[in-house]
Amino acid sequence: MSLPNAAPTPIRLVFSLPEGSHVVIRGWVYRKRVLKNKVFLVIRDSTGIIQSIFTDELAAEASKLNIESSLYVSGVTKREDRAPGGVELHVDKILWEFVGEQFPINEDAANADSELLLDLRHLWVRSRRMQAVLKIRSTIFAAVHDYFRSNGFYEVHAPTFISAAVEGGSTLFKVDYFNNDIVYLTQSAQFYLEALIYSLEKVYTIAPSFRAEQSRTRRHLTEFWHAEMEMAWAGLRDVMTVGEGVISNAVNKVLQNNLEELSVIGRKTEYLERVKPPFPMVSYDEALELLKNKGINLKWGDDIGADEERALTLQFDKPIHLHHFPEVVKAFYHKNDPQRPETTLSVDILAPEGYGEVVGGGERIENYNELVEKIRRFGLDPSSYGWYLDLRRFGSVQHAGFGLGMDRLVMWICGLDHVRDALPFPRDMRRIRP
Repeated sequence: MSLPNAAPTPIRLVFSLPEGSHVVIRGWVYRKRVLKNKVFLVIRDSTGIIQSIFTDELAAEASKLNIESSLYVSGVTKREDRAPGGVELHVDKILWEFVGEQFPINEDAANADSELLLDLRHLWVRSRRMQAVLKIRSTIFAAVHDYFRSNGFYEVHAPTFISAAVEGGSTLFKVDYFNNDIVYLTQSAQFYLEALIYSLEKVYTIAPSFRAEQSRTRRHLTEFWHAEMEMAWAGLRDVMTVGEGVISNAVNKVLQNNLEELSVIGRKTEYLERVKPPFPMVSYDEALELLKNKGINLKWGDDIGADEERALTLQFDKPIHLHHFPEVVKAFYHKNDPQRPETTLSVDILAPEGYGEVVGGGERIENYNELVEKIRRFGLDPSSYGWYLDLRRFGSVQHAGFGLGMDRLVMWICGLDHVRDALPFPRDMRRIRP
């Protein structure tokens, strides 16, 4: 099946050409409608869709094509207000085609059967909805890189195989390694980024992280994309400022570049247009009071979970800084507040509209003895953290950082119901295929 020599025109460019332009386009059949002597095919490529009309002998050939058949066609553009984008293509020649088999996803399944769409995710990524989400996702990833690089951060990379837990041993994936050693898939690059701040001062990475969490919530994956940063000479307020900047920049870039995609997925832009710094600051104590007013009673020291985050964020129209969590609900490396030692210099940034946590971070413990004592207080063995403790023995400085769940960020910006719809091939405790 040799392809034609004619250079194709992306569908997006067709719309900007004068009426009567002769073009060659290539793509896949998105929709099909057959009349007596005409066939209407909506053809899609990575740039958009266009309605194409086949008449006479071409109609007979076009009628054989299935949804997702691929083809090259040539034709003449014509303005038509009723057509998608206001332009249609009157086809004069089918240059190449691949008919293919009957596509297994119909409109009823696309609207109702989420499990089928997950089973057939390798095909469902062709849908206009998934295409729109993936384009927005690409913009968000580029925006996060752009923010960090524009603000003096160096991109770095950390290993995937690790020997010690960052977030807790119960969520580690164990891997058999050489010489009968046991290693784990990384939960976070944080410790390695902390090592690198003593060289580069401000560092970040975007990479997969792995958590063996047996959670079936709409926010959890076992493999997720993680943007993490660490800064030397920095504290809690710096974490908040950078978090605001990263999130605001991502939202602004989507509003600049992806209005059509937001429309395709039905996301209203007014929710996103409010996302401008500064974000409201809500302490853990204040959050307990706000939740109490909503009939949710937590005692001091309880964690604020997904349900509580939802109730809390529905009271705000932009992301919030939820800060100063009790020591008992945060990992051992968080620095305690000297003014109130039972709390930590920690912050979560919660997305509005009920979406909840997208960023978790804070100030790290920089003192060797303080860190060893807290590791022991948490029932852990300091010998498991030897090289991490070394960072406090040689020129330690105040430092801070955070982790940003990229898939959750995409989920919220797109207004999706489940985080697995925010990436092409999700992994959770029930799904490892396709």
